[in-house]
Amino acid sequence: MTTSPTGPTDPTRLPRLPGDFVWGASTAAYQIEGAAEEDGKGASIWDTFVRRPGAVRDGHTGDVACDHYHRLDEDVALMRRLGLDAYRFSVSWPRVLPAGTGKVEPRGLDFYDRLVDALLAAGIEPTPTLFHWDLPQALEDEGGWLNRDTAHRFAEYAAVTAERLGDRVKRWITLNEPFVHMSFGYGFGVHAPGRALMLDALPVAHHQLLGHGLATAALRAAVPDGQVLIANNCTPVRLRPDARSAEDAAAASAYDTLHNLLFNDPILRGVTPTSRRTA
Repeated sequence: MTTSPTGPTDPTRLPRLPGDFVWGASTAAYQIEGAAEEDGKGASIWDTFVRRPGAVRDGHTGDVACDHYHRLDEDVALMRRLGLDAYRFSVSWPRVLPAGTGKVEPRGLDFYDRLVDALLAAGIEPTPTLFHWDLPQALEDEGGWLNRDTAHRFAEYAAVTAERLGDRVKRWITLNEPFVHMSFGYGFGVHAPGRALMLDALPVAHHQLLGHGLATAALRAAVPDGQVLIANNCTPVRLRPDARSAEDAAAASAYDTLHNLLFNDPILRGVTPTSRRTA
């Protein structure tokens, strides 16, 4: 018997997870890897952004972070002790393709190759995310996600990575939270690359979605028995009972469209989203 703020809880009445529920953990390359300039890695937009005065509190950087690049075996051992079924990590695009396109850095792929093997040996399913906001700075210099060409470069990168890891990795995630990257990185300027374009950032949404589609085709070609996902983050949007004016409804609908429909409707329904009234 457990307790709750309202009194004892009968454990037999608690919801039960299905037997095939996957317990996992998630990280992003820039948050944990460190080794920012080792083994031929190119600069990412975060390597550049954190050096902008005032951009990050106390001038912190990801140059060392958790030093996962050098502590891979220790970290996988910790995951095994935790009893994880899966580990979602992100591949650093500039570690694999330092300039975002062109020459492949084999030492970067070697690192992820060792990580995948270590995870599988520990009984943990590797689940890589191809883009967790660390665009190669060389591509940002050409316009970043405002440039349609970046979507095609993303597909090339997906194909390179899948060719190396696809014999063992069967579950792939293309983009992590594209709304956040568009809005915080290009709309408000508080994440890398630090552009404050407001609604002029909307082409980023289109090009990320295009990149997802092109990368999905590349991944399916390389890993026919694989599964391709995207990590959209969604927010329920409801009007309060005391907020029922036309202006309130319009504001809620606009937010729902930008945050939820913009990245879900094209993928789930194959249509460009239109604003809808939120009840």
